[in-house]
Amino acid sequence: MYVSGTSPVFVNHFEEYAKDLIRRYQPGQGALAVDIGSNDGTLLRFFKEAGLRILGVDPAREISEAANKAGIETINGFFTPGLAARVKRERGAAAIVTANNVFAHADDLAGILDGVHDLLAPDGVFACECSYLADVVEKTLFDMIYHEHVAYHAVGPLKRFLERHGFELIEALRVESHGGSLRATSQKKGGPRRPGESVALRLKEEAALGIEKPETMKAFAAQIEARKRELSSLLEMLKAEGKTIAGFGAPAKATTLMHHFGLGKDVLDFIVDDSPWKQGLLSPGLHIPVVASEELYRRKPDYVVILAWNFAEPIMKKHAAYRAAGGHFVIPLPTVEVS
Repeated sequence: MYVSGTSPVFVNHFEEYAKDLIRRYQPGQGALAVDIGSNDGTLLRFFKEAGLRILGVDPAREISEAANKAGIETINGFFTPGLAARVKRERGAAAIVTANNVFAHADDLAGILDGVHDLLAPDGVFACECSYLADVVEKTLFDMIYHEHVAYHAVGPLKRFLERHGFELIEALRVESHGGSLRATSQKKGGPRRPGESVALRLKEEAALGIEKPETMKAFAAQIEARKRELSSLLEMLKAEGKTIAGFGAPAKATTLMHHFGLGKDVLDFIVDDSPWKQGLLSPGLHIPVVASEELYRRKPDYVVILAWNFAEPIMKKHAAYRAAGGHFVIPLPTVEVS
């Protein structure tokens, strides 16, 4: 699920995503595409432009209303087996069902899969994107662990879970969104497509990484502490030199990063975020004010820690004038960098 007002980075990502699914699985003109957790309907818009019938499902009332006004038909509610049965009864079976960064958020994953299985056409596909545990471990992306995420997916366990609910995993692609995500596509058991090579490749990579072994998680914890020491040492040195420091970006995962790394009011003077939905508020728990990007140029901090580090490149590009004026960006993950 994405924040209303999808960023240009994700607009491009969704366009590529929709085109890739259409190219691979060839839904016919007028086929039904359903997006679970559709938010403002950005992904569905690309399906609609390709000639598919579309339907979004999202529990956020205001965002659902905005999507409907923008021409993206959206049901306000949670996706359940009962809702799936209703959609199938009223609109027919779906050729494509997607769930992007919601499959890690739901309490009842089994219920979602059962609903998708009922809704999906015999030759349809279910595609979901979620943070990939292999990337989380390899890149020390521990800030992806926060209250909204109740599941952390790797291909091995996900494949077994899908099979228990009547699905067959046919693709397992690594994509760059959110620092490293898994795009998993499945069909009903006995469907028309043979599994792609990506499934076997992911399983081999996960075995080499030891993703299901306790010692791998212990090493992951040690990596997190090493990054914490590295960043803390840098920021303490800068503060001792009298430098001013701000933060950039207030995504949910920043709360995990800030609390675990000790980035409180004694370190960050304020946080910049381009979203008007967040400006004028305070960061959870630490109560650091979130302000508009204009403050970056008015207050001119010496250093800015990019809390939304997975958007570091577009943020630095957009605010090149800040660096040109002598400012510096600090990227905390996957490795600590000063630019």
